[in-house]
Amino acid sequence: MTQPRDFAGYAGHPPAMRWPNGAGLAVSIVVNVEEGAELSLSAGDESNEHIYEAVERVEGQPDLCMESHFEYGPRAGWPRIREALRSRKVPATLNACGRALEATPWIAQQAVEDGHEIAAHGWRWERHVHMDEQTERRAIARAVAAIERSAGTPPLGWHTRSATSSRTRDLLIEQGGFLYDSNAYNDDIPYVVDTGHGPHVVLPYAFDTNDMRYYNNGGFVFAEDFARYCIAGFDRLLQEADDAPRMLSIGLHTRIIGRPARIAGLEAFLDHVLAHENVWLATRADIAHAWRKAIGLPDWQPRPCPETFATDSPT
Repeated sequence: MTQPRDFAGYAGHPPAMRWPNGAGLAVSIVVNVEEGAELSLSAGDESNEHIYEAVERVEGQPDLCMESHFEYGPRAGWPRIREALRSRKVPATLNACGRALEATPWIAQQAVEDGHEIAAHGWRWERHVHMDEQTERRAIARAVAAIERSAGTPPLGWHTRSATSSRTRDLLIEQGGFLYDSNAYNDDIPYVVDTGHGPHVVLPYAFDTNDMRYYNNGGFVFAEDFARYCIAGFDRLLQEADDAPRMLSIGLHTRIIGRPARIAGLEAFLDHVLAHENVWLATRADIAHAWRKAIGLPDWQPRPCPETFATDSPT
């Protein structure tokens, strides 16, 4: 099934709206929690994850080296990121894989305690593009159930690892509990798609203002590289926000920006943002709610998940 493409977007005429407190720019800090959800023979998966700072495949046996790399995020990276956010009173959205939170439930508990949002990043850290429909339904249901167990409430947002299937958004809408998804990279502000259940908000994400660029020749080496690039994006969008609404997404990973030589880049960026006015730091759920309100849509309400959505998924 091929979905129609939209190259025009707002065609240079976005809605004339302001974020809460009259801000022109909304800044969304996203912490991806994937550790424990990466593919691993030790976890009963069909293969091992092979993408890290080095790309290396280990087949037929558990990759203990790769598992150890991923363990760094919860053990050492998350505490640094948590403190950088908490000490500055900056709200964030945790894009969390369900299986990751089952392995590290304290991360969800600490995030909720700090006032952050827990959104869904899949069950495993995997692409959905080649899943059959029933497999994808189970993955969505398992992710929602695991996050609700860990965080106390179900997720309102969803972001698939890069490649969604052609039916992912339709399944999220059918499930009934998703205020928004971030399965797009095509704009600097939210937009709405029409569905059989009413308008659905899409919050585009970004791979450039993202610590993933420390990997695989992405261009970041020093902490200053991350800070300079993200600050440049922030400054430009803040300037444009005098005339039209803008949104900036900053992507983080506990095992990447949480390294001791990199965390200062996040701290420098946050301090730069906090020194400016006309800015609203918010969770993605708050941004989606605010967008609906600003363009005149009714308050979003979840719908009960159909009992037949994924009948063989775990409860």
